[in-house]
Amino acid sequence: MRKVLVANRGEIATRAFRAAYELGLRSVAIYTPEDRESVHRVKADEAYEIGEPGHPVRGYLDPELIAETAKSVGADAVYPGYGFLSENPDLATACAERGLTFVGPPAEVLERVGDKVRARAAAIEAGLPVLEATELLEEDADVEALAEGLGMPVFVKAAHGGGGRGMRLVAELADLTEAVAAARREAESAFGNPAVYLEQAMVRPRHIEVQVLADGHGGLVHLFERDCSVQRRHQKVVEIAPAPNLDPEFRDRICADAVRFAEHVGYVNAGTVEFLVDVDAGKHVFIEMNPRIQV
Repeated sequence: MRKVLVANRGEIATRAFRAAYELGLRSVAIYTPEDRESVHRVKADEAYEIGEPGHPVRGYLDPELIAETAKSVGADAVYPGYGFLSENPDLATACAERGLTFVGPPAEVLERVGDKVRARAAAIEAGLPVLEATELLEEDADVEALAEGLGMPVFVKAAHGGGGRGMRLVAELADLTEAVAAARREAESAFGNPAVYLEQAMVRPRHIEVQVLADGHGGLVHLFERDCSVQRRHQKVVEIAPAPNLDPEFRDRICADAVRFAEHVGYVNAGTVEFLVDVDAGKHVFIEMNPRIQV
């Protein structure tokens, strides 16, 4: 590997360029016309414009365009960062078809864990506890009936992406239809995919996540846990490691579940397995995996 294209912008792109420099790699930035003055453009060794004027995000959500750009400028690899296409198997596939290294999990793993509904199914297969949830919502689904079946309150959750985007907590059935529509719009804007589903809401849980790292040669470890319970609009504000006041036996159990899930899906690269914890009941449930570097 000699040259890496970073399929992102802002802070994560700038950090990736710094890492590339430290590793002796040549770096490539991409930017849409509206981002021509962005800092990340001038932090890379090379920079190329993609997309069309008037669509400041669309270019970053086009896997074929990004992979073809990487190939045409002589890049060996594509790094997605977080957000945009970082959890989208189409970018990994587009890279593989062009002989490029995708710096992340292979497409078949992203198919399983980048989609939260499929990840939940994989967690059940691996023997992890989960909350009750629906399948992906069809456009004409009777969402009120589905929510009543789960029991209120519920979360409307985007099936793809992360960072709290495309997520709505709904306590009253009267608010559900608009919450679903709003979550679909936000998911489409942020991740290019409007798919959402409903999941039971655990009231006032602790949010504990476990970092895992897999080398692609059979080595897979956890790097212990973080407490991410301090959030605003479902986005983490403060992360504390190690998680305070966590029973050692419980810590061992939740970290072991994270490793078991990653092994079950054949994970490769850095990732985060996330859990909700009911401290009073002494139980935890799997909610999702972020198949990428953590924000």
